[in-house]
Amino acid sequence: MNRIVMSMRTIARIAACLALPLAVACQEAPAVPPPLEGAAIGGPFELVNSAGETVRWSDFDGSYRMVYFGYTWCPDVCPFDLNRMMSGYRQWAEGNPDLAAQVQPIFITIDPERDTPEKMAEYTANFGDNLMGLTGSPEAIAEAAQNFSVFYERGPDDANVGYLMQHSNAGYLMGRNGEPIALLSVDESPDMVAAELGQWVR
Repeated sequence: MNRIVMSMRTIARIAACLALPLAVACQEAPAVPPPLEGAAIGGPFELVNSAGETVRWSDFDGSYRMVYFGYTWCPDVCPFDLNRMMSGYRQWAEGNPDLAAQVQPIFITIDPERDTPEKMAEYTANFGDNLMGLTGSPEAIAEAAQNFSVFYERGPDDANVGYLMQHSNAGYLMGRNGEPIALLSVDESPDMVAAELGQWVR
């Protein structure tokens, strides 16, 4: 299983839990701040969508963004994480169609050598029409991954499967200005993803 879970997820959840009792104790307590508020996550990129068109991070200004890094040849983690992410999104969207229209789910490959725009289009179609797949040059992918603190590296070649990519798995919820809000529970359940969207998307 090619899975490395980011410790940031645990830190963010602990921080949120610690903040909640403090808020309850105050008569006029402020809202609990987003778990990733102020974190150095996210940043500009210039990638390519499934139609071969250039897509920039700034193109999403004004919209919330759900971001996941992975690759289409991933045998285990990515398809399950993406399914939970998009199932949670659709579950939440049923009761919040107007807000859902202001959220863009994004899948960014960490295997640009094999993940062409055509391959990304074929793959993302398995998870719904709303999921945007992005690829690009190795240099552009490396820059985007670095901006999101995403680890990845190519594994050894194998005569049967080619090669696998080792990578961190995390789903990010980003705000209207591209700011980090929270880590989505893409490794747990659609219900939790839906609840997190309900908590932070306004």
